[in-house]
Amino acid sequence: MASAEEALGVAPEVNTTAEATKTVTQQIDPYNVAGEVDETGAVKAIDYERLIENFGVQPLTQQHLDRFEKVTGKPAHRLMRRKLFFAHRDFDKILDFYEKYGSFMLYTGRGPSSGSMHLGHTVPFLFTKELQELFDVPLVIMLTDDEKYLFTRNKNDGVQKPGSALEDFLQYSHDNIKDIIALGFDPAKTFIYTDYEYLGGHFYWNTSEFESLVTFNQASGAFGWNGSTNIGLVSYGAKQCVAAFPSSYPELYGYSDYRPPQFEPTAKRRYKPLASIPTLIPCAIDQEPYFRVLRERCERMTDPHPKTSLILSQFLTALQGPGGKMSASNPNSAIFMSDTPNQIKNKINKHAFSGGRESLEEHRKLGGNPDVDVAYTYLSYFLESDDELADLAKRYRSGELLTGEMKSRCISELQGFIGEFQKRREEVTDEVMRKFTTPRKLVFGGNPNHGGKASDQVPGVFGNAGQKANDSAAEGDKAAPGGKDGRGTKGERKAAKLAEKKAEKLALRPKKEDGEGGS
Repeated sequence: MASAEEALGVAPEVNTTAEATKTVTQQIDPYNVAGEVDETGAVKAIDYERLIENFGVQPLTQQHLDRFEKVTGKPAHRLMRRKLFFAHRDFDKILDFYEKYGSFMLYTGRGPSSGSMHLGHTVPFLFTKELQELFDVPLVIMLTDDEKYLFTRNKNDGVQKPGSALEDFLQYSHDNIKDIIALGFDPAKTFIYTDYEYLGGHFYWNTSEFESLVTFNQASGAFGWNGSTNIGLVSYGAKQCVAAFPSSYPELYGYSDYRPPQFEPTAKRRYKPLASIPTLIPCAIDQEPYFRVLRERCERMTDPHPKTSLILSQFLTALQGPGGKMSASNPNSAIFMSDTPNQIKNKINKHAFSGGRESLEEHRKLGGNPDVDVAYTYLSYFLESDDELADLAKRYRSGELLTGEMKSRCISELQGFIGEFQKRREEVTDEVMRKFTTPRKLVFGGNPNHGGKASDQVPGVFGNAGQKANDSAAEGDKAAPGGKDGRGTKGERKAAKLAEKKAEKLALRPKKEDGEGGS
């Protein structure tokens, strides 16, 4: 679930250039993120209330947080408490399903654009990791190297510039996967893949069917394509959409996929039980148009899927302040996860937009504005203590805390966070990466206190708590070749019965004593 310009859950680069005399409204979609530009040419902060109204999503309220804490038995994540994840679609329904049936699938992604992720890229992954731990559910992470290649070449009018070949984006994917792993995901319940390496089997079947449900005009309306857009980008959205279907990953639930060299007869049909599993997608709100397209069509699939649920975040602002965002193409706009402590210090001190006053005397008298202060904004994402964060804001507003002191606290927090990350990153070898990228049955527990009866259980939904039901369903599919849901076609079922009777007759024949006959 990743945009062409940045990761799924992280916004693409902001274009802050505008004519000084022309007012430009904010533009937020999977390929553009820009705050409103006023008549003086100043870029305003993104208006998230307007996005809620324009996109037709719902605000994440205190009632949702209370419900979340009741279901999980744990406090809401700081990004939820501080309304940095601020909107949703059907988040309450995913909680209902978890209470009744015990599990669901998490899905998010990343559009690899450089060898190192920056601080903004980590935000959706840190939140997703917390959700996975709280709910004990399977997680799929998609690296959209193909989309990044297509978008970059389209942006360059078909010219392939140095560092933007297909092979380059595949390497970026591998580097980014190692960064993601270093954030602390559990390999037993996490599957990570790149499009170039994984697409095929049931995933491609879902893609092909979904492509048939979306017209060129609909894709153009959702993503802004025109007659000059390459055909790869026009069709790409179907891949990102069906990546949210658990039925695209049968091996993660113990079923056979239809891929070489196995080509098992049981995998000739998609598995209907997997289509019953709902998915929750944590991402930034610029990605919402993809999943609006998905939600409008998922129930029209041969095996109808429930509408995906979304929990949507704001964008981590660029060092230069509100209206922009961290961009991999502008090193002075971002703190990279590969930056040294000294680089972090210099970037915050030199480039971080300040909410302080022009003079020390004025700041002491009137106080600063933490709402636009970049150092404080970064602390709101990464500082765990609500009490300390509130105290910093209070002291800054009063003029007691100076801009330099706010920046110093931010530098200390980021140096610690990135330093610990870099230690873990050094331990992520190619062998460790393969543990995450190899398709295999995931191990997860789900909700041990779900309220469903045995008859309510959906095969494939449950992890350890319902493993017998899952295993029985998978074994049943293997026992009956082909057919929808593993039942086999009429001819295949008849052949299987004949083979079974033949085996029974052979078993009833008297066995020869040792030494009799043979060769």
